[in-house]
Amino acid sequence: MRLNEIKDKAGARKFRVRIGRGIGSGVGKQGGRGGKGQTARTGVAIGGFEGGQMPLHRRLPKRGFNKYRPKQWNEINLGALQKAIDEKRIDGSKAIDVASLVAAGVIRRPKDGLRLLGAGDLKAKVNITVNHATASAKAAVEKAGGAVNVIEVKVLDADVAKAKKTAAKKAKVAGKKGGAAEA
Repeated sequence: MRLNEIKDKAGARKFRVRIGRGIGSGVGKQGGRGGKGQTARTGVAIGGFEGGQMPLHRRLPKRGFNKYRPKQWNEINLGALQKAIDEKRIDGSKAIDVASLVAAGVIRRPKDGLRLLGAGDLKAKVNITVNHATASAKAAVEKAGGAVNVIEVKVLDADVAKAKKTAAKKAKVAGKKGGAAEA
């Protein structure tokens, strides 16, 4: 065997089909795009048109709600936090927050804050500052002898009043439904 005799197995290297290269290629003339008009050109904008029939995206009901500017949180599990402490990337004796986790390379960027989730085990005593923490995560940190500091979000008086009003309205509706069931 010589270097000039080495080659791939048959079929190992496939070349892409080059369309629009003459009638003999099998994909010449219109190049697989059909006839003339909008669809034969780039940047076609018809997508949902169904020949006058009500398009699928208008036949289906609207569902759910999409928040205008949703917050993007970094989520970290207790197991990942313990792993970072074990690998000496984070000093468990010092206060832990988003900035220290980014500096240690545990998370990539600060985003809008940090959520602490309860998956995994935590053995180290840590003092961590987060935006949100699940009940199981708080319990596990406190069981290990640490503390979870949750950053308080400002709640406006108008929002509190609105929430009370909504709760009262829901209670009233529930009361009417309950009364109708008894009668």
